[in-house]
Parts: sequence; structure tokens; C-alpha cells
Amino acid sequence: MAKEVKLFGMWASPFSRRVELALKLKGIPYEYMEEDLSNKSPLLLKYNPIHKKVPVLVHNEKPVTESLVILEYLDENWETHPSLPQDPYERAKARFWAKFIDEKLLPTVSKLGHMAGKEKEDAIEETQQQLKIMEDGLKGKQFFAGQRIGYLDIAANVLI
Repeated sequence: MAKEVKLFGMWASPFSRRVELALKLKGIPYEYMEEDLSNKSPLLLKYNPIHKKVPVLVHNEKPVTESLVILEYLDENWETHPSLPQDPYERAKARFWAKFIDEKLLPTVSKLGHMAGKEKEDAIEETQQQLKIMEDGLKGKQFFAGQRIGYLDIAANVLI
């Protein structure tokens, strides 16, 4: 049975870029559906009625939402280029750091554009400290996963 994959995304969404990167690394053919988030399509609202945002991966008419969840779904359904480590402890660490990026680092970075003065200086310092923590995880490695791009590398792609 052919597997139909569609990705509802937006060109400026780093979260959509995560999923696109994973699909390309795995060699999964997919149809890309560009969304205008100021005028959301009925299909986006159908497939993601809770959050009404991108990305949404639709696999055989079954929607999967949230970029990190989608990355795990892709790993579970396509064996090519696995992104999560095989070792349960390493897998848990990758998930922890991906959550750190989404819940700690990105909110700090996104605040920077709306701040000034001392508040902005403090946020810059906090961002630098958080990036240093991430950088320490790369010591001696080309990628977080070692010698090839993995889950955490894809998750961290939003920082570029």
C-alpha cells in the first residue's frame, strides 16, 4: 500500500523546517501544502482543530501535530536514517534537550526583539548561557548524535 504523506507548513516556520529536514533526510516523498496563517485553510483547521497551527503531517489521512512529536512519528514509521538514538538513556537525553530548546531557549530568544535596556541585556546574557549549555553537549562531536544528523540536531535547527 502506498503511503500518502502531506505536510502543512509555512515558509517562515522553523518548526515546519524541522519536519521538512527530517522528511528529506529519510527520503520520504511528500506533498508540501503552504499555509497562510492569517487565512488558515479549512484542511489545516480540520487536521489541527486544537492549536490551528503548523506543522501538521498527514499520513494516510491521519494527522500528526507538533514538530517534535512528528519527528518521533517519522522515526517509528520509517526505518531509513533513524534520528533518535537506539539507547534508551541517550534517547531520553535527546528528548530532554529538544524540550529545553522549545521551552527554555526559544522563548528567551523570541523575547529579545521586544525588549530594551537592562531587560534586553539580561535576556541576551540568559540566551548566551543557554547556548553555552547546548554547545557543551557538542564537545568532540560533529553532531549531537555523533557522526550524523539526529533528532536533537534537527530540533536545534530552529536556532539557525
